[in-house]
Amino acid sequence: MSGSAPERSEENSEENIEYRVAHLRDRLAAEELGELGVRAEVRAGAVVVTGTVPSAQCRETVLRTVHEALAGLSVHTDVVVAETATPDHAEELP
Repeated sequence: MSGSAPERSEENSEENIEYRVAHLRDRLAAEELGELGVRAEVRAGAVVVTGTVPSAQCRETVLRTVHEALAGLSVHTDVVVAETATPDHAEELP
């Protein structure tokens, strides 16, 4: 019996992580951010958040939201700001 209890505990924690990640996705898409360019996935027991956002302020808001929603979990973020500056030179094509 003692062997099945840890498995259930692990399943519950994995389900809990999936639930929290799904809730985070909803928050990112629905709240003031409306940010659909950010993905959150569970990989190897950690949550990986990746994507591109339009501004540094948006990135900070996304990161704050991620840390609020996933407090206590192992989270890796790779959220970058899109380059929106006008090119300073012509593109050279082969």
